Amino acid sequence: DAISIGYPGIVIHGRPVHEPYNLGGGWVRFNFAKAFGRPVKMVNDAAMQALGSYKKGRMLFLGFGAGLGSAMIVDGILEPMELAHLPYKNGKTYEDYVGDRALKRLGKKTWRRCVADVVTRLKTALEADYVVLGGGNSMHLKDLPPGAELGDNRNAFIGGIRLWKDDSKRRAGSKRAPRTEPA
Repeated sequence: DAISIGYPGIVIHGRPVHEPYNLGGGWVRFNFAKAFGRPVKMVNDAAMQALGSYKKGRMLFLGFGAGLGSAMIVDGILEPMELAHLPYKNGKTYEDYVGDRALKRLGKKTWRRCVADVVTRLKTALEADYVVLGGGNSMHLKDLPPGAELGDNRNAFIGGIRLWKDDSKRRAGSKRAPRTEPA
């Protein structure tokens, strides 16, 4: 009946801002609704997994894959974030220490220490009640930092469903950001 797309990049007003770094081009100007013949909603891929992982309160989602995906949900309100390219240390970014290239460059042991440090710093700075860790490289984590839990990449499917959950209220004229309470 409807299509949800988790896009690996910045999405504003349901459209990708630029072509993805790790996929082929053609996304920015493509008319997905016309191609699929169905209504389409697109959000950042980390935001979609965050939606599916959310329980309550202030949740920070960090996705460890090719890069570092991030989103925060506060009292049911989703805010996709771009934390990956913020300065971290030694003139490099968070993604330089916890992305896929960092895992290969640093090795698992050092990479895990960097992940623990980044999770702890961001949880504290953003005052998150808990942090959900997802993405393909989260499977390489052993001991999780306090307040962190391992997510499941399949939660992106739940997030895709939740994108449409409150649609009738928004159509009725509400100006509020979408709510994301668990189904």
